[in-house]
Amino acid sequence: MQCHSCHRRPGDHLKTTPVKDSYKTVIVGGGIVGAGIFRDLVLNGVETLLIDAGDFSSQTSERSSKMLHGGIRYLENMDFPLVFEALHEKNLWLKLTPHLTREVPFYMPVYKDSKRPLWMIRIGLFLYDLLSSFKNSPFSMKNRDECVRDIKGLNPEGLSGAGVYYDGIMDDAKITLEVIYDALNEPHAFAINHTKVTNVRKINSKNTLTLKDQLTGEEKNIIADQVVYALGPFTDSFLKQYSFYHWKDVLLPSKGSHIWIRSTDLPIAHPIVMTPQDEYGDRVIFVIPHGEKVLVGTTEVPNKDDLFHVKPTEEEIQYLLKNLNLYFPQSNLTKDKIIGSFAGIRPLVKEENTGGDRGKTSREHKVFQPASDTYVIAGGKYTTFRVMGREITQKICHRFHLSYNQDKTESPLRSPSVVGPFEWHLPSETELIHICEKEMPKTFEDLVVRRLSVLSRAIWKEKTKEDFDTYFNRHLKTLQRYLKISAEDIAKFN
Repeated sequence: MQCHSCHRRPGDHLKTTPVKDSYKTVIVGGGIVGAGIFRDLVLNGVETLLIDAGDFSSQTSERSSKMLHGGIRYLENMDFPLVFEALHEKNLWLKLTPHLTREVPFYMPVYKDSKRPLWMIRIGLFLYDLLSSFKNSPFSMKNRDECVRDIKGLNPEGLSGAGVYYDGIMDDAKITLEVIYDALNEPHAFAINHTKVTNVRKINSKNTLTLKDQLTGEEKNIIADQVVYALGPFTDSFLKQYSFYHWKDVLLPSKGSHIWIRSTDLPIAHPIVMTPQDEYGDRVIFVIPHGEKVLVGTTEVPNKDDLFHVKPTEEEIQYLLKNLNLYFPQSNLTKDKIIGSFAGIRPLVKEENTGGDRGKTSREHKVFQPASDTYVIAGGKYTTFRVMGREITQKICHRFHLSYNQDKTESPLRSPSVVGPFEWHLPSETELIHICEKEMPKTFEDLVVRRLSVLSRAIWKEKTKEDFDTYFNRHLKTLQRYLKISAEDIAKFN
């Protein structure tokens, strides 16, 4: 079994070393929350191993609405502390990762039959900017003619105007990966993907974890002084396996689905916030241009799928298309215009006062401690990942008699990806080698989906004129030196 660590200097290639027999802290779960705690711990001097059963950021953390935001709709739930925290984190990451994030204006069209009239939108947007300590670019209001001018194809019938506020768009998988890469600049940081924890035992009061390499089948036992579970939607199913944790379900899983549309089929210049009045209640749908494609989502429904293989249902896809066509009737968007889709599970934490209403359930996170040396974090929202695990990190640092400085994570990330979301380019062979050596992909999907940010062949075609199979088969022998990849893997990629 192999584990990746790296030299102290930023930019050095990651070196491969054997998994050790013991670690001060082990984090199980390599999504954005686990990655954030990992970076916080190692920047504060704690030896830490990060483990993920798949690729880092390959589940919920790459299936968001690709926004860094305070959560405009949480204002009605009176979640002011969460919105305040999220807005300040959003503005911090806009500064720290300008290559992965952008601040853009979001238009919220208001119609005569809308639940919230323009005067109410104005008050809400002022409050949103106030909670950001006026660090947001200031909101504005648009009249009907300005909306029609700014938003090509928007339905003008009954349109009153729009509120315009500012939030961030991002590449969610890339931020997770670069947070991990940055942590790996520390000599006591270790991370390994495609490695599953198949058993947890207490032996002589020590945490003994059995790790299984998902690609080779090799197993190894390691000892951890402290264990942190950042498992997202898998929290309940994993922890209930072990009686000594006495775990009871804490999650109210919520499925959210998205679709990608070609920008030529929906040529909008700015993100749109749609607020349909339908069976989903106060559900908000974002329509966000990302270069050559437009992201549309999300839904919020109970999940009935295998947590590892979540896909949009036909009902969800038709729901998104229906509302798109209400707002953009001239576009005549049909299922054949979809070039990609995905779904993820929000690991919401149950609340007694919501009656199971996922829309009203808070996005606040919660920390549990089922044992003195074990922490579990659940819930929260992507934008606040940096501060979510602070309580855990502080306790672990104190356990090891280390001082804790929460400001260390406000430093810029030191190891940028070769291929970024906003200046996307087709990598040369030298750059492919650099990605394989430095960015820790192990499979073809790791490389294409998360290192190159290509979710489907249709999206590849929108990005480049180079034929998909021709490009990767040309570099196949080079890639096989680093990845588990064959010509068949290339041929069957969607």
